[in-house]
Amino acid sequence: MTALLESKGLTKFFRIGRGQVVHAVDGVTLAIAPRETVGLVGESGSGKSTYGKTVLGLHDKTAGSVTFRGEQLPQRYQPGDFQRLAASMQMIFQDPYSSLNPRMTVGEIIGEGLRLHSRKSGREIRDRVALWLEQVGLNADHMSRYPHEFSGGQRQRIGIARAMILEPEFVVCDEPISALDVSVQAQVINLLGDLKQRMGLTLLFIAHDLSMVRYVSDRMAVMYLGSLVELGPADQVYFQPRHPYTRILVESNPEPDPESERNRQSTTISGEIPSPVNVPAGCRFANRCPEVMAVCRRETPQLLPLKDVDRQVACHLYPADSTSAPLR
Repeated sequence: MTALLESKGLTKFFRIGRGQVVHAVDGVTLAIAPRETVGLVGESGSGKSTYGKTVLGLHDKTAGSVTFRGEQLPQRYQPGDFQRLAASMQMIFQDPYSSLNPRMTVGEIIGEGLRLHSRKSGREIRDRVALWLEQVGLNADHMSRYPHEFSGGQRQRIGIARAMILEPEFVVCDEPISALDVSVQAQVINLLGDLKQRMGLTLLFIAHDLSMVRYVSDRMAVMYLGSLVELGPADQVYFQPRHPYTRILVESNPEPDPESERNRQSTTISGEIPSPVNVPAGCRFANRCPEVMAVCRRETPQLLPLKDVDRQVACHLYPADSTSAPLR
């Protein structure tokens, strides 16, 4: 199937003082099919959010390319590019507190996209805002209120309505539930699932919680220090992880059953994550990996498909011509 959105070698470096460079995203190639949900997971600082923002043009690309509906998008967006693409590509931000303008009413926040990107009249915009407030489980009478009058979960619903009112095809969900109470997270996830089905959305779902990503995603991509290390069907990646980093992430994920969690052997990743300014040679996970070999410190592994499973892994345990059985 032809990808709706595809990045090839996408790279984003940030220049900081004294000529140093932060390798935030480094050569990520990922294709997302129409109506597919791809979950992007990894530790804080792995580059997940930067990847999502660079795909949408919120960050200029350092290298590589992004193609949307067969069109290669500009390296550096101009105002006209945002005008042209905003109706098709949107983002739901992580923090429902800082992502909403406190000086604007809810009606102004949700309707802003229509005012900027459509020729609808003021009455038509108000009607659409009222409709979308109800679509996300809020009252149309809330249109004249301000963000501080709402709870975190309600604010995130407002953020969802703001993104969806333009009826986009592709949405980046940047950790949309991490700032919410556990009791509210399931409600927001169910809302996103319902909207995806009704609107035929394609989603990039960024999160820390692997079990939640497995639940909402068709495929799961695992990111470490700016690069993808594993990619495959969500259930397979979660239940049969191949990369040592993925395996440790899964093992460290809390069990939903309290009894199982109490009796579970805790797993943590030893060592410190390398600096994205001074990226080590070879495999970036080598200094923390329990399976490290000499070759890992010399050569950077490529993200390659495994022979007998629908999986891509960047690890020297799986040479390009091997089966999915590791070397040791």
